[in-house]
Amino acid sequence: MFELLLVAGFGALAFHNAAIREDEFGMVSRKVGDRLGKLWDIAHQGMRENRFLRAEKALLTILKIDEKNAAAYNRLGILYAKQKEYRDAIDCFEIASSIEATASSLHNLGLIYYETENYEKAAIAFEQALKLEDKLAARHVAYAKVQEKLGNTRMMIQELQKASELEPNQETYSLLHKAYTANGMATEADEIADKLKKLIVPAGRPRRIVRPRRVVV
Repeated sequence: MFELLLVAGFGALAFHNAAIREDEFGMVSRKVGDRLGKLWDIAHQGMRENRFLRAEKALLTILKIDEKNAAAYNRLGILYAKQKEYRDAIDCFEIASSIEATASSLHNLGLIYYETENYEKAAIAFEQALKLEDKLAARHVAYAKVQEKLGNTRMMIQELQKASELEPNQETYSLLHKAYTANGMATEADEIADKLKKLIVPAGRPRRIVRPRRVVV
């Protein structure tokens, strides 16, 4: 009988200790989460205020706590790119993409490759970004610019056409009009010129807002 009670006692003690460990683990997790949240706030504030050293320290601390944090690598890459530290920016974007390949990290990597005139690698990065997300005109415009640098005129025009279809605005139409004109496509250029004209709202007298009469009850 005593042996059964002893076994039961150990079992209860083990359960009690396990519950304590779970509580402690939950507390530690919350503390780490709170610390990471504060570090992200510092990083975002530092980026907004151009306090790059402060932002960099916060992001590097995040990566010490969570070395697989792709978002932190991506943000650190943006920070280095702003300071024109392109080699470090490329390293960060490549690591971010290897951890979690997102359209954003791949697009950022392509932009840095483009900035450093590594157009072949820029094209590959933009292609990979487009495979993940192809509904943003900016991605097609960036890819078009790389194709222009590589001398692929047909591909460049196709990408600008896609961009103007996704977001038919003054910027996309102007880029497409310029491409048509530069490549002797007069008819297409005229069509885009007409679309551009329709986007321009004619100046006139602003309509007077008629306010309702105030009735005092």
